[in-house]
Amino acid sequence: MDVASWQARLGQRVVVRRRLSGATLGDVVGELTDVDTHLHVRTRTGLVSVPLDAVVAGKVVPPRPVRRGPPHRVTSITDLQAVMSLHWRAEHSERQGGWLLRASGGFTNRANSVLPLGEPRDEPHVALARVVAWYAGHGLRPRASLAQAVDGGVPDDRGPAGPLRAACEAAGWSVVPGGSALVMTAATAALRDRDPDGASLPSASGELTLDVAAEPDDAWLATYRYRGQSLSPHARALLLSAPSQAFFSVRDAAGATVGVARGSLGGGWAGLTAVDVRPDHRRRGLARGLLATAARWAHRSGAMSLYLQVSDTNQAAIALYTGTGFTVHHRYDYWQSPPTSP
Repeated sequence: MDVASWQARLGQRVVVRRRLSGATLGDVVGELTDVDTHLHVRTRTGLVSVPLDAVVAGKVVPPRPVRRGPPHRVTSITDLQAVMSLHWRAEHSERQGGWLLRASGGFTNRANSVLPLGEPRDEPHVALARVVAWYAGHGLRPRASLAQAVDGGVPDDRGPAGPLRAACEAAGWSVVPGGSALVMTAATAALRDRDPDGASLPSASGELTLDVAAEPDDAWLATYRYRGQSLSPHARALLLSAPSQAFFSVRDAAGATVGVARGSLGGGWAGLTAVDVRPDHRRRGLARGLLATAARWAHRSGAMSLYLQVSDTNQAAIALYTGTGFTVHHRYDYWQSPPTSP
């Protein structure tokens, strides 16, 4: 693997097999923090630097399991939040200790909110003031993404969302109406096995086709309507921001795009976003077929687990995903500063 390939894996958890003395080999596991003549990996015991010419092999791996169980159910809430941040990377970002500040012109809360992945550099109320100033510099109302456990999901990991939530409450912040979401996960193998040959992509005429591309074409972008609206100029950059992604398009006999979805890879996980079907083709199983197709792609790519995010009020979509094998992992809300904040 060349330097550019390793640089594309920055910020992800990797395992690096290296030559030691003689014919002995050893593995280093942790977050890849920098790449130059060495791979710099932050492990559980400290920073390890591996000379590139000593690297035998390496790959991205999922976060360390926190207990026994199916892979998609043994990742902590905070770790999965970190993984998901790799799949939708903002145009502008900054780390303030363990807080990740993100801005992308206001398109999607995910790309325009502070995400707590660890402790801030300062006391939470001081760090929150810095957050407010940073977002003012980007012309945005400050927002925070705050995850929490739910009944039937994975246990609360007592992560960094709690202190930030307390600071937001003290500063008069409030939950963004309609912005809350569930994070659902599933095993890619199980989803693939439900539809191993792609038979779940139906068509009354038998003339629907499915295409996969590395980038979205104009028809894909026109079909995907975020919350029923046309896409922002910032959308394309976000859609292409994961370490790797694929764009699925269902086309009718005339070649018109009638359904779309985006699959992404990062942090050892696959993600599913931007599932949309044209209104005149809904309730025909196209969304289910796109989901199964994305799961097969993810499994072939080596991802054992798949996540998606769905509005907690979208009961039809929740029922669809539950019926195909997804379970709720956790939820998150967005909090925003008072209207009078700078």
